[in-house]
Amino acid sequence: MANGSDIEWTEATWNPIAGCAMLSPGCTNCYAQRLAGRLQAMGSPKYEGTTRKSGRRHVWTGRINLDESALKAPLGWKRSLRIFVNSMSDLFQDGVPAQSIKSVWSIMEKTPWHTYQVLTKRPERMQRIVAGLGDPLPNVWLGTSVENDDYLYRVDMLRSVPAHIRFVSFEPLLGPIISVNLNGIHWAIVGGESGPGARAMAPQWVEALRAACRDQGVAFFFKQWGGARKKSSGRLLEGQTWDEYPDASAA
Repeated sequence: MANGSDIEWTEATWNPIAGCAMLSPGCTNCYAQRLAGRLQAMGSPKYEGTTRKSGRRHVWTGRINLDESALKAPLGWKRSLRIFVNSMSDLFQDGVPAQSIKSVWSIMEKTPWHTYQVLTKRPERMQRIVAGLGDPLPNVWLGTSVENDDYLYRVDMLRSVPAHIRFVSFEPLLGPIISVNLNGIHWAIVGGESGPGARAMAPQWVEALRAACRDQGVAFFFKQWGGARKKSSGRLLEGQTWDEYPDASAA
């Protein structure tokens, strides 16, 4: 059976690939980088060589390890689940062989009772590879991360990716998003950074994105305020939780 997830917008995580590479400011305090460093220090073969010490913290080395034993795991998960693919990595980073991505796609195609959520900071590579994988899979949602205005171009790239559901994760939200065109986007996740060294998120940044979603007919999910102790800051916005999901049947 799949392990549950503490990530509010999903139900399970699936990590057939380990290791990543830093790309933009949203990567600076990456929780996966910290966790991979701890697992490597504990002797986990899956994370061997994926991080190195830089001062007092672990950082990605760019090494990628493929976990063949984890690849087929969803085949044995019989209950329908929302599954975050590669929560500890980025499926479309340059170091992941195209053939490995195709293998992941094959498993998702063979398990249509699951819904897969694939999130990348590299939508340009996602577009190139997905375009060659045939018709979009109805059970696969494709998304990109945007941490501030400088990376809004990722939304434009995502629009060109063939998918039934497209989503944007504005997490960690590190600055105001002045104006965002959500045409062709079905879902937006917003959240502050959490953990050691977390950078603050201003309430008005969240409110502006919620207003953009409402105006443009996009489902809005508020994940958390974040901070060093995210549980104490909670996830209420104007006194309530915002747990909207896209209507996959209408996509």
